[in-house]
Amino acid sequence: MTKTYRPVTPSQLADELNQAFASAEPHTISRAIGQAPKDFNISEISKKAELQRTSIYRAFGNEQLPNFSTVLGVLTAMGLQLKVAPKRGGHASF
Repeated sequence: MTKTYRPVTPSQLADELNQAFASAEPHTISRAIGQAPKDFNISEISKKAELQRTSIYRAFGNEQLPNFSTVLGVLTAMGLQLKVAPKRGGHASF
């Protein structure tokens, strides 16, 4: 049986992940990133990210937070990048 994947565009995926990032809650962000590879061939993601599939499942599959290099690797493998922008309506108070 061949698995079918949800057709997802990088912009659609970015919108979904940005909603999680807007929460500023690490576990919410981790869960959202962990759900995203399910829309792709995980073998292909693991090759592009230079990680083992089990490492990806383990990194995003429980309450332990993944390390930053794993997050960057998986996002990059899915055709995404992180970008820093000023928070709307807020400013740094140093």
